[in-house]
Amino acid sequence: MQMEYPTATIEMDNGSKIVILLRPDQAPNTVASFIHLASLGCFDGHAIQRIVPGYVADMSYSAFGKEQAKYLIANESRNHGVDNTLPVEPGKICMGGYSAGIAGGEFFFPYAYHEKLQGNYPAFGEVLEGWEEVERWATVALVPVPSEYVEINRPEVPIVIRRVTVDCKGQEFPPPVKLEGAKLPSTWR
Repeated sequence: MQMEYPTATIEMDNGSKIVILLRPDQAPNTVASFIHLASLGCFDGHAIQRIVPGYVADMSYSAFGKEQAKYLIANESRNHGVDNTLPVEPGKICMGGYSAGIAGGEFFFPYAYHEKLQGNYPAFGEVLEGWEEVERWATVALVPVPSEYVEINRPEVPIVIRRVTVDCKGQEFPPPVKLEGAKLPSTWR
């Protein structure tokens, strides 16, 4: 019998919902990390921190401002030895990452196919409903945020995740396997 994949629902403060089919067959520890953080409420009440139209909508670069989210996991993408075949493209949810093949719990939605994202960041789910809400974010007024590393724009009017819930379809997902001793990103302090 084939496993039924879990689904996640991201409810926004404006009433919109984004429903995602999670793909543990592609990135099992990444999915476990997402489910773990959702169950702790780490995404709830969080304002989206970075939008770059034509590139990505990045939910956080500060571990959602929650101590429970300040951990790192191995990056489950092709360039880091995992057979993840989901493309990093519109309609997917992907895990952000840092140098040396590490990731955490900070997820993003790509607005376009970009070669530099392929194989470097793991796609771990597919948007089933609500992609129009993700696209709407790219049209809002943005305020540039100074950064020496990447382009950062925050929405002028905060776009807030009300809550994220996951239907595990009766399955148990273990807590994520965390990397011990990895240096945490400076943006998490």
